[in-house]
Amino acid sequence: MARGDVVIFEEARADLISGRWSTGDNVYCAILDDTTSPSASYATPTLGDFTQVATTGDYTSGGTLIGDMSSMVTEADGVVTFDAAVNPTWSQNSSGDASAYWGLLYNQSDATNFAIGYVDLGGPVDMSAGDLTITWNSSGIFKLST
Repeated sequence: MARGDVVIFEEARADLISGRWSTGDNVYCAILDDTTSPSASYATPTLGDFTQVATTGDYTSGGTLIGDMSSMVTEADGVVTFDAAVNPTWSQNSSGDASAYWGLLYNQSDATNFAIGYVDLGGPVDMSAGDLTITWNSSGIFKLST
């Protein structure tokens, strides 16, 4: 896996297709350290399965809201696109965590904070040395098609 790669959990793909989530559900991006490495085959991934960076500097527990399902999921010509208008940013802060490895997308409205996928930040990223911004691909975070 390379820096910037987005990986979708296998269980999340099934949940998106089955309609488990509501259009008003909020999707957040949290920043993780390297305590537990995510992988696509993680059985039932939730935010609680991973360790967030310290809540110092500009980072708050739970991360940043990037949108709700109604604005993030679109369909055209049989292709479902999952995308966000918000590129989450955490400003440089002298007390920022120095061990950011992954950005975790998760459904904050789900009772378990079910995880959707993650992006490799190429860590460790030092949030005290500069801003941390995740810029999504202009064609979408990910697509589902046949």
